[in-house]
Amino acid sequence: MSTLTYTLRDSATMLRRNLRHMRRYPSMTLMLAGVPVILLLLFVYVFGGTLGSGLGAPGGGRADYVNYVVPGILLMTVASAAQGTAISVATDMTEGIIARFRTMAITRSSVLTGHVLGSMIQTMLSLAIVTGVALLIGFRPPAGPLAWAGAVGLLAMFTFALTWLSVALGLVSESVETASNLPMPLILLPFFGSGFVPAASMPTGLRQFAEYQPFTPVTETLRGLLTGGPIGTNAVVSAGWCAGIALVGYLWAKRLYARDPSR
Repeated sequence: MSTLTYTLRDSATMLRRNLRHMRRYPSMTLMLAGVPVILLLLFVYVFGGTLGSGLGAPGGGRADYVNYVVPGILLMTVASAAQGTAISVATDMTEGIIARFRTMAITRSSVLTGHVLGSMIQTMLSLAIVTGVALLIGFRPPAGPLAWAGAVGLLAMFTFALTWLSVALGLVSESVETASNLPMPLILLPFFGSGFVPAASMPTGLRQFAEYQPFTPVTETLRGLLTGGPIGTNAVVSAGWCAGIALVGYLWAKRLYARDPSR
């Protein structure tokens, strides 16, 4: 067999390992989706009436706000899943299974590839759960099949990028506790963007940060695809952020995994 064949075979084996973990601990997937669902219900039913009236839409109120906030909640779901990935990688590192894998005749990159693919599947399941709840409480996007396909593709790209970054954060962590804390800024970034309120409503310094941080163009692109609003250059900027984060995360994770054979 060629090197590529060995790599694909070993990566598939590691993916099956991660999927078995997911099947044995379904509570993890439910927990990753549970926090965004709670925030969705909180913002729609507690704050939605007031925040929706401030959007400037003709109808305003809770019905408009649920359509506005869902893209931000979906990105928060991706960020929450990234935290789970970092914890999973750090757990493998601290429990010694990675050291055992290093002694076996398997492709080295397959261990990280298995984590990335498994985490992406888990994240997409969490996104499906959150989207289902959003539809139940009144989320009614006018998007057609092509727009939905674009939204799913964008979420997959963003998930891929944050997953590689979270793998690196898991590798650089000295403990599982540290790995659970390092991705926290990713979960908070949707609040400091256009995920929950328009960036234009923020004070000048915070508005400038919101406009140029990576979650905002992705949120606006997702919102434009689902609700039919303008997208402008946000799609190109989003693709650039996804490619940049994925490249940095991959190179960082690869370097960390290669330089520390004792863990």
